[in-house]
Amino acid sequence: MTTLLVIAKEPRPGRVKTRLTPPFTPEEAAALAEAALADTLDVVARTPARRRVLVLDGTPGPWLPPGFDVVPQCAGGLDERLADAFGHCTGPALLIGMDTPQVTPELLTADFTDCDACFGPAEDGGFWALGLAAPDPSLLRGIPMSTPHTGTAQRARLAGLRVRDLPVLRDVDTAYDARAVAGTAAGTRFAALLGRLTAVGPR
Repeated sequence: MTTLLVIAKEPRPGRVKTRLTPPFTPEEAAALAEAALADTLDVVARTPARRRVLVLDGTPGPWLPPGFDVVPQCAGGLDERLADAFGHCTGPALLIGMDTPQVTPELLTADFTDCDACFGPAEDGGFWALGLAAPDPSLLRGIPMSTPHTGTAQRARLAGLRVRDLPVLRDVDTAYDARAVAGTAAGTRFAALLGRLTAVGPR
């Protein structure tokens, strides 16, 4: 069984999804982030796993379902925080972020029988998922994060491993991303909230 890791920030106005502002207010951006996080955690809760871990910058809220261990994020850049998340695992682990509410249990059911790693590229050049059969924090340290080449650099760091590539997904950074993701995530909290926020007119 795999450990499922979700790395996230507490959804507080001005601290999360700041690129949604404008057109959304900081409070609306935080509400969209909370909806995406709640959707993501719900999917993880429904995915078979040995352990479910929320690697959190902040304090848990009512959006956290039962069955998760909460581990604080370490200090440092995103590469260090991702590396540290894998450092808490002793067996196969799959890590995702809080901004792909369109994920499904099928996408997150990692099978390492014939591979050493799983890699999910994101449309913006990053990655939305990384799975390691034998977690090794050194595979993440030093990767330049939040650039158009992050995914390419991370994928290259896995050279020599047997890698299963997962589908390309879009994560939510901008209002355009939010609309595109909501269109593929019918029935989610995120899509419903975005619909309510945009019902008054275009943003």
